[in-house]
Amino acid sequence: MPGDRPTQIKVTYRVETTGSIEAVAAKIASDQSTGTFTEVAGETAELKARCAARVVEIRPLPDARDPGFPTDRPGPFVRADVGIEFPLDVVGTDIAALLTICLGGVFSIRELTGIRIVDIDLPDAFVRAQPGPQFGIEGSRRLTAVHGRPLIGTIIKPNLGLSPTESAQIARQLVEAGVDFIKDDEKLMNPGYSPLEERVRAVMPIILDHEQKTGKKVMYAFGLSSSDPDQMLRHHDAILAAGGNAAVVNIVSVGPAGLHFLRKRSGLVLHAHRNGWDILTRHPALGFEFSVYQKIWRLLGVDQFQVNGIGAKYWEPDDSFVRSFQACSTPMLSLADRALPVVCSGQWGGQAPETYRRTGETIDLLYLGGGGIIGHPGGPAAGVRAIRQSWEAAVQGISLQDYARSHRELAQSIERFGGNQS
Repeated sequence: MPGDRPTQIKVTYRVETTGSIEAVAAKIASDQSTGTFTEVAGETAELKARCAARVVEIRPLPDARDPGFPTDRPGPFVRADVGIEFPLDVVGTDIAALLTICLGGVFSIRELTGIRIVDIDLPDAFVRAQPGPQFGIEGSRRLTAVHGRPLIGTIIKPNLGLSPTESAQIARQLVEAGVDFIKDDEKLMNPGYSPLEERVRAVMPIILDHEQKTGKKVMYAFGLSSSDPDQMLRHHDAILAAGGNAAVVNIVSVGPAGLHFLRKRSGLVLHAHRNGWDILTRHPALGFEFSVYQKIWRLLGVDQFQVNGIGAKYWEPDDSFVRSFQACSTPMLSLADRALPVVCSGQWGGQAPETYRRTGETIDLLYLGGGGIIGHPGGPAAGVRAIRQSWEAAVQGISLQDYARSHRELAQSIERFGGNQS
């Protein structure tokens, strides 16, 4: 939970410089609030008292051996975590203002050889002014009627190239396999070979027919991202009118304003794909920690947030995944503002025991297996059962190898995918 900061926004910057940490911290506070490169008549003591940012904390860190950014200046490369407070009255409660004043401009300061935003502490008044998740963890469980275990999800494969009819045929297999959640790949939005509205018309009758027969409504998230907010809204309305309840949003691509526009009008669960986040974080001396990044998008209203997974197929280390998972699961003001963590990227069930252990023995997650379900040697239904069996073993504290002796689908999964099992 955030501390009691009724009038201040506190940002923590991880700073690296060849000069004085104190001087560069003061420069950040000045440049990002009332100051400029020289004194001006209007920057009075009274104005600075009301509106200037101020340095409230400097925590020294070990020097860096090499500079974070290329520089011809010699070391040492001095590092510290610097806390700076901005008056809420100056920033207001607009996300664009927060990004501009507190986060954006600092990266251009000449004296820095590294700058990374590692924390942001927002006053309750700022948090309450944002829409936040409409569904989050509890709403996702309610709509899927899944309780007492993780949601098990998958992705339509191949990623691109399928017609609406072909996507629907795969969706039928997955629905009949007993999966809880299906999504379009983030790269599938509104291409000529599969216009979104045609895809909705092909897929939703399968979802609704299965619900009619079994009482289980599989959540299907259609990819509606667009740079045109009006088109996103038309597609949102088409999904909702057809009986759908979820959409994939490529949050970096649509931007904060696009997501805010959609969230204010949305009746769908908004599943956030974070492609593009790596640009902002992969260099350790630059960008944002996910703990900061996810707060912005949760405030704007995402309900489910992809956070990679243990043994992911991409670059992100397991420790980074664990921090991302915990960040999404940590309330800002209440349990209602948590986003459902989506564990993904090369998951097949073998990572379930370590995921369960490392994330605090929680089952509040969506476990997304693409190839791990569709690529199972026994077919998609066996892939779904194998992942459920992996989680049963994880929660009961039984090794996968032991559990697989009496669970054929898990045994096939281990044989097919190898490695990664605990």
